[in-house]
Amino acid sequence: MKNLTKYTGLLLGLVLAASCTSIDYPDRFVQTSGTPKVDFIRYADKDVIITQANMEEVVCIVGDNLTSVHDLYFNDQKAVLNSSYMTAKTLVVSVPKNMPAEQTDKVYLITKDSTVVSYDFKVLPPAPKISSMSLEWAKPGETVTIYGSYLFGPLSVEFPGVDPVEVATASGPSVDVKVPEGAQPGKIKVTTASGTAQSVFMYKDSRGMLFDFDGATGLDNHGWNGHSSQDDDGTGISGRFLQFGDGATPLTGDWEEAHWSFVYWPGSWNDPENYQDGLQGARLIDLADFSDWKNMALKFEMFIPSSNPWTGTPMQVVMAGVNVVSFGGAVKDIYGNQCAGANNTYLSGNDAPRGLYRPWAATGSFDTGDKWITVTLPLEDFTYGWNGNPASGTLNAESFASLWLFICKGGMEEAGTECTPIIKIDNIRAVPYK
Repeated sequence: MKNLTKYTGLLLGLVLAASCTSIDYPDRFVQTSGTPKVDFIRYADKDVIITQANMEEVVCIVGDNLTSVHDLYFNDQKAVLNSSYMTAKTLVVSVPKNMPAEQTDKVYLITKDSTVVSYDFKVLPPAPKISSMSLEWAKPGETVTIYGSYLFGPLSVEFPGVDPVEVATASGPSVDVKVPEGAQPGKIKVTTASGTAQSVFMYKDSRGMLFDFDGATGLDNHGWNGHSSQDDDGTGISGRFLQFGDGATPLTGDWEEAHWSFVYWPGSWNDPENYQDGLQGARLIDLADFSDWKNMALKFEMFIPSSNPWTGTPMQVVMAGVNVVSFGGAVKDIYGNQCAGANNTYLSGNDAPRGLYRPWAATGSFDTGDKWITVTLPLEDFTYGWNGNPASGTLNAESFASLWLFICKGGMEEAGTECTPIIKIDNIRAVPYK
């Protein structure tokens, strides 16, 4: 439907005056008594009768004794009346821009003596938007939640390769849907009466895959004292996964690499340094394109059983270039870059920007309810140092050659409470998120 708000005020006035065949005499408007009557509602700029309109769309109510209208509501949202656009036969008005608390699908014309005349008319919300999905690597048959805005039912959700799934009801900010059999990797579409939205994220996204722990990009621990992935224990989402904690060892927030650290440094012990694309030692910037890193996020799937929640200590997520860390010595690599050598001192400095992941901070405790979820960490939020204050260093497209996940309080005063969490992670990837 055409939205007339894009016109200037002068042009809008001319269009409305011409379309409703009325002349603008605001000084001649006189409030009348009696009861208004509605014959139909049409577009304000063309003679087409309509039964619904979008928010903020300008419509023309056609009937009789419309100058008796004192107040006008679409559902429970009050419209702004302009007497310049009111005659006995026509009333031009803009549909309110706010969502109703109660959707009655009626227009209410109210006179000065509180007489109410209702007329069937549906207000459509804006076109839907999709922001995220609770689990991007869900299996067919699993129910997922798609988040966004204006997701009002009835609507349909379309996964690549299969027919759309019809959903009768949805809350607006989210919709629950079961992943259909045969769904293929790709972007998801949601269609409502107001339009269709397509996700930026992808279902079963393998783009920019850095660590799936068991496939073609099965990179694993490659550094000092790092924690390696383990075989699927029956709870895995797609094979091997990384696990922090054993359910017995307390997480105190101190430096403890045996249970709470996963480190990947690129390179080898060779001189000159050697990075083998796709093999252990590859730079992560050779596996994913970080040229648009400010619009990218580090994503992974995570499983925390309700029996072992995470209640304290942030996960420090540090990505750094070969100028900061490399597995080999302080030599030039095959590209002529000076490497910093295998060292861990950069983690405890404030010059290496990092993300601090603290899902427990809002409520004091966090678990995923014995299921997998997708975690999204925007790279533009990697701005912290070891002490939790803003980092002194900066990031660029070459800063993402390595990865260190370390659940450690660092130099921060507050770390939460001691706990014994089990944190399973899989499918670490770097992908666009907006």
